[in-house]
Amino acid sequence: MEIIRYAELKPRPWSNGGGVTREVARFPESGAGRAPAADDGSWDWRVSIAEVARAGAFSRFAGMERVLTVVEGELLVLTVDGAEHPLEKYRPYRFSGDADAAGALPTGDIRDLNVITRTGAFKGYTSIIELSKKRAHPVFDGQFGILLQGQATAGVGDTGDPAPQALGRYDAVVGSDSDTPEILGRGFLAVVSIDPVGEGTAG
Repeated sequence: MEIIRYAELKPRPWSNGGGVTREVARFPESGAGRAPAADDGSWDWRVSIAEVARAGAFSRFAGMERVLTVVEGELLVLTVDGAEHPLEKYRPYRFSGDADAAGALPTGDIRDLNVITRTGAFKGYTSIIELSKKRAHPVFDGQFGILLQGQATAGVGDTGDPAPQALGRYDAVVGSDSDTPEILGRGFLAVVSIDPVGEGTAG
């Protein structure tokens, strides 16, 4: 079982000074593990968490599609190609990476979860679920389970794996179809699914 610890992710300040991004994962991975790299479009998908502290323009990702979810804070007003979209907490929003996009922060700083996929190659999805202490939530291959709020543990059922591991806020559990990780607890979990186009899609 693999857990990506948020506390170990390297922050990368935005060039416009408006925020900081921490990369959870990308494919293909950059040279040295998950070390942050330039937004050069050399990857086919990326999952990241950004702290947004100032209104301003968003980076463009040509040939990509984005799913953005506010995970901390009250509201992000996202303007996409001139149209305003008020994004409330835990409500994923999909838009083109080619779009002219900018964000305003009427209620203060926010943190958002970004899933960016190359159009025609992968399709990304984000679902927000409420965790249960009685029924474990599995995380399958091609998925990440990211703890947004509350307390939870991740384990691998009755496989003899070591005891379940506690998750911190924004820690990500990497999914697998063999020895599938299961998450138990109280709070909210983001389930990010990245599907190859043409090999079936999720919800």
